[in-house]
Amino acid sequence: MKLLLTSGGITNDSIRNALERMLGKPIGEANALFVPTAQWGQPACSPTTAFNSTADTWPSHTSMTGLGWKSVGLLELTALPSIGAERWRPWVLAADVLLVDGGEAVYLAEWMRRSGLAAVLPELDDTVWVGVSAGSMVMTPRIGPEFVDRDPDGGDETLGLVDFAIFPHLDYPGWDENTLECAREWAARIGIPSYAIDDQTAISVVDGVVEVISEGHWEQFPAA
Repeated sequence: MKLLLTSGGITNDSIRNALERMLGKPIGEANALFVPTAQWGQPACSPTTAFNSTADTWPSHTSMTGLGWKSVGLLELTALPSIGAERWRPWVLAADVLLVDGGEAVYLAEWMRRSGLAAVLPELDDTVWVGVSAGSMVMTPRIGPEFVDRDPDGGDETLGLVDFAIFPHLDYPGWDENTLECAREWAARIGIPSYAIDDQTAISVVDGVVEVISEGHWEQFPAA
């Protein structure tokens, strides 16, 4: 699987061009599945925010569903156990890209395991995973207690498909806990290599090669 781990989605031409290189085709020739599940685990999210992401009606940023795909389908992970893998697996295997929305990363990791999607990922050699915020953080080993919103007393472990952590939404306007100083403190505590990225930045991982794509601000931190 090829990973494009973003903070805010496909927000500039550099990130969009990286996505098309990973797809190996124009966006208009690719079939996508959109995964909104992480929103249900985030107390700040609601049916309205889930609709805005799914329908591409956010007024202030580029959502992933409105990029001009050949087709876009909805894959809700909490529904998958009730319909059986024989039904949903072909949908996943046929998709060129999985667009995975933000919300709560630990909750998303839980439902990736419970739904069976996590077990399918090793089969998706040519599929591109595009994450936004929690949809990116879920691929890391852990996120830090600062980003555990659903169960603050629970763990912060996620899937660990990459060996670094991500601090998203760096310097986001009005978010006092997302400053560079806060990111540096988070990185010192988390104990593994990590990146702080703003909404104009993405991290691509292809065949184990990590590359930062940015028209904004980011910082890399070594393991503490």
